[in-house]
Amino acid sequence: MASSEITLEAVSDIGGIPAAEWDSCANPASDPASLEQLDTLASPDPASNCPTASRSSYNPFVSHAFLAAVEASGSACPRTGWGARHLVAKIDDRIVGVVPCYLKSHSQGEYVFDRGWAEAYHRAGGSYYPKLQVSVPFTPATGPRLLIRNGLDHGRIGSALARGLRALCNATDASSVHVTFAREAEANFLGAHGFLQRTDQQFHWHNEGYKTFDDFLATLNSRHRKAIKRERREALAAGITIHWLTGSDITEDAWDAFFEFYMETGSRKWGRPYLTRKFFSLIGESMSRDVLLVMARRKGRWIAGAINFIGSDTLFGRNWGAIEHHPFLHFEVCYYQAIDFAIQRGLKVVEAGAQGEHKLARGYQPQTTYSAHFIADPALRRAIDDYLKRERAYVAEVGRELSEAGPFRKTGDEA
Repeated sequence: MASSEITLEAVSDIGGIPAAEWDSCANPASDPASLEQLDTLASPDPASNCPTASRSSYNPFVSHAFLAAVEASGSACPRTGWGARHLVAKIDDRIVGVVPCYLKSHSQGEYVFDRGWAEAYHRAGGSYYPKLQVSVPFTPATGPRLLIRNGLDHGRIGSALARGLRALCNATDASSVHVTFAREAEANFLGAHGFLQRTDQQFHWHNEGYKTFDDFLATLNSRHRKAIKRERREALAAGITIHWLTGSDITEDAWDAFFEFYMETGSRKWGRPYLTRKFFSLIGESMSRDVLLVMARRKGRWIAGAINFIGSDTLFGRNWGAIEHHPFLHFEVCYYQAIDFAIQRGLKVVEAGAQGEHKLARGYQPQTTYSAHFIADPALRRAIDDYLKRERAYVAEVGRELSEAGPFRKTGDEA
């Protein structure tokens, strides 16, 4: 198969790609041969190996079910400025690689901000939109972006997909291609294919083999440990109870309640929430076992909740909302309950979404995120390249400072 020609096409509806074929690329089972190929990533030629050769961990956001729900629900569609252009690589009519890609007419719902680039290009007489966005819509969660079957020549197929994205940029008259929230090795791989590299900061919680929440608290200094205990008490002081819903426990009534929270909080913070009510029903039908709803109840009714998605080693926190506001309830529902769940499930990481230095005091540590950007116009590319060099240095320095200021006990701290 390795000697056969790779053909590429762009598909405007993920529903036109068989779910089993997509998922064989997006979340393939672990393959020892591919693991060996991944281990050689640090070879002198960074373009010689594709970093997505092995993905033994399941990522729910690149699954066919999630992307089909976000498109079929009308959340990400041409009307909302997300026109699917999923790149599909085939060998002998067999799908061997895919890339979730959208032709966009704006920069909303991405969480890697390039509006300044768009404005500068417009002032210079250029047209920044449309652009191509390789991402999971409305989801600032790290995951694979060049999705390739195991057991194949990942370097060759990955290189074909990278070249295909640049060709698609030209074919659609797009100004650029943006691969956001990629894994670090994948961003480096794309960098070897002419993409500019960008970094940013999130806050993730890491499970160091804790058996209980108290085990985690024991690793914090006294001041932060006492603060978290107080916040957890006060969050529930008004007679609030917390409930974990997953699988068949998530009823349409629960979705109705959560959507009310989502709309109330989203409208207040962002103006127009991105996800439709239908989206939640669709994921409830197709992937409810991958969903955790943390719901707060008071006086017989749901008053707040947060939606999380469950990977094989990571809990991904996503949206939160409330119709009653109580001190520290947001921290309890979104952060502390996620840690509790991760400890019980033996998950290694909790990703708590974009931004938010307030997470640091609650045990979430700074984590660098990565993206890769192909800019078609040479002049714009040079300007952005210069900007990104300075931005990467700034992000690295901030990360070091935040790590040093973390809440964890240091040698000599009181117990």
